[in-house]
Amino acid sequence: QQINKIYFDLTQYVNGPYSDDEDGLDEAEVNGNWTPQEKALHEARLKAKAKRRLRRSSSRNSASESSESKDLAGADPHSPKGKVVTNDRKSRMGKGRGLPKKGGAGGKGVWGAAGMVYEDEEPDVKDPNYDESGDTVYETVMPEVEEREMEKMVNPIVQEYFEHGDTKEVQMLLKELNLGPHKYEVSSLAVSLSLEGKASHRELTSLLLSDLSGKMLSQGDMSRAFDKMLKDLPDLILDTPEAPQMLGQFIARAIADHVLPMDFLDYHKGKVDCEHARVALDRAAVLLSMKREMVRLDNVWGVGGGLRPVKHLVKEMNLLLKEYLISGDVAEAEHCLRDLEVPHFHHELVYEAVVMVLESNGDTAGHMMMKLLQSLWKTGLITVDQMNRGFERVYNELPEICLDVPHAHSIMENFVDLCYQESVITKQLRDTCPSRGRKRFVSEGDGGMIKN
Repeated sequence: QQINKIYFDLTQYVNGPYSDDEDGLDEAEVNGNWTPQEKALHEARLKAKAKRRLRRSSSRNSASESSESKDLAGADPHSPKGKVVTNDRKSRMGKGRGLPKKGGAGGKGVWGAAGMVYEDEEPDVKDPNYDESGDTVYETVMPEVEEREMEKMVNPIVQEYFEHGDTKEVQMLLKELNLGPHKYEVSSLAVSLSLEGKASHRELTSLLLSDLSGKMLSQGDMSRAFDKMLKDLPDLILDTPEAPQMLGQFIARAIADHVLPMDFLDYHKGKVDCEHARVALDRAAVLLSMKREMVRLDNVWGVGGGLRPVKHLVKEMNLLLKEYLISGDVAEAEHCLRDLEVPHFHHELVYEAVVMVLESNGDTAGHMMMKLLQSLWKTGLITVDQMNRGFERVYNELPEICLDVPHAHSIMENFVDLCYQESVITKQLRDTCPSRGRKRFVSEGDGGMIKN
């Protein structure tokens, strides 16, 4: 019977689930002891029971996970709980602080960790800056300026120099350019630009050549530049008909300033075929042969605008007025005043003209000066402001002038009335002229006592 019971239990175990109760075991127990067959059956039942429990728990967990995934799929993706992150590269283990690997010292194209000291690298033999002595020098190389680009780069520097007149700035700007063997063309370009400009520009160019000589350009470079200009004279006279005479003055001034060698003219004498070049060389020879040529050539271009000292401008205006009183040529006086190029200083001419009238004898000087001021006023060379300022300066200094010219007040009144009648000055300026009442003397023989 016991064997049959065991066989029945085994068939129930194999063919279907076994019950969880322990009734069969209680019946198989005999006197409180297990037989070997019962013991084996009991262990088999325990293993089967454990497998069934594991199977139930796994199926229950999978069902709950599937329900949770369905809830997440239907949730709002914008909510923090419902948002699904598929490409999250964060650590699943919760380790790390989000810092770069190796502290920024690893990876391609990085500088390395902070404070890292690199070892000295051996210089490469194939490096173009390699020095066989062992000292490798790295420096910025400026490419040489081509001849066709020379004019585009130098002309703006020279034109700006005509405005400020600072030769040091020109030297600084030229040093930044790698002119190479074409540096001598700086002189020829500057002279060519000044030929088309004013007398003040030519004076500034002569000063520039003097300052560049010995510092950036040698006498050989200057000679080469003037040789080129002598050859280019047929083209220069197309824009400037007086180019040969002006170039001759440049040559004479350069020789006087020791920019060109003293034998420059002797070297070219009899070796020039161009007619215009011979005119330029002859002009330079005449200027250098004049008495006291060094002093005269300093002013070969006249007065260079406001760059000249005030005393020199006053002296030039005095000379202009004295020559006018001798010649009476109004056009020549106007031409000389324009060449001075100091429109802001024309009040000095008005002042000196009125003072000459006060110091002169007779009415001739007064009429001539009135005629000159009238012409300058009509041509617009002297403005209203400059005219008024010149007369006002005389008004202010009239008491001091009377010490040397006792009748200055009466002469001044007559001259002011004459200028007003000829529309040289305004009525307001005439009314501001100071007047002094006449003093009556007791008699001619009382020693000049003034009557009370």
